[in-house]
Amino acid sequence: MDDGELAEIATETRRAMARLSQRLRAERSPDSLSLNKLVVLSHLYRGGPSTPGEITLAAWQRPQSLTRVFAELAREGLITRRPSERDGRESVLDLTEAGRAALVADAGQRDAWLTAALAELTETEARMVRLAAGLLDRLADADPGEHD
Repeated sequence: MDDGELAEIATETRRAMARLSQRLRAERSPDSLSLNKLVVLSHLYRGGPSTPGEITLAAWQRPQSLTRVFAELAREGLITRRPSERDGRESVLDLTEAGRAALVADAGQRDAWLTAALAELTETEARMVRLAAGLLDRLADADPGEHD
């Protein structure tokens, strides 16, 4: 596949992802968690206990962007903070049951809309979307500097 075709695929994918992202945001209720709170809770859900630095790095954020979010989540009882066993100056954040429940409820709103939308596709199309989701996950973790 030549660079021109790859560039076309990149443009089409970016546009489709932007539209789907906007639609999924629109399906959230006004009292939903902020996107930064979702990022933190999702990271802890997937990866388990983590330091604030690990979360900001994985979320492609600056530490100062999430400092307030960490404090709010702890105040709301959605995460816990404890000293690191490796380095007492560092803290480790962990998801609480309330945090897990909030994350599941928030995702449930978008999943309900997406499930209904997927039901309008053929079985083959829905399976293709599943395959594409896995590929998009891989793309999200890609380091463009590593390709040939």
